[in-house]
Amino acid sequence: MKQSYYEYLIRNRHGEIVDPIPFVVITGSTWLLCLSFGPLYLDLFGIPWTEGLLACVILAVVTSLWAYRRFIWTVDPAVQESLSAGVRFHRLCLGGIAFCMILIILAFIAAVMIAW
Repeated sequence: MKQSYYEYLIRNRHGEIVDPIPFVVITGSTWLLCLSFGPLYLDLFGIPWTEGLLACVILAVVTSLWAYRRFIWTVDPAVQESLSAGVRFHRLCLGGIAFCMILIILAFIAAVMIAW
C-alpha cells in the first residue's frame, strides 16, 4: 500500500502521525498578518520600517515555533480524535471571536494614533 507524503514527514515526539493542517493555518496566518500589517502599524508609533519589519519577523518566528510545539510536537492524535465536533466547533468559534476582537482593538488604537 502506498503511504502518504505526510506519513514520512509529520510525526510528533512519540513517532505518531499528526495532522499538519492546524500548524500550517496558524503559521501562514501569522506570517501573512505580521508582514502585511505589522510594519505599517508600528510606523504609526514612530518605529522605523527596518526595525518594524525585524520585530514582525521575530514575532512570526516565535509564533511559528509555538505552533509547531503545540500542533505537531506535543499533540496526541488519540485525544484529537476523541473530541466531538461540537467541542471543536466551539473552540473554532472562540478563536474566531478572539481574533476579531484583537483586530478591532488594533484598528481602534491605530485610529486614535492617526487622529492624535
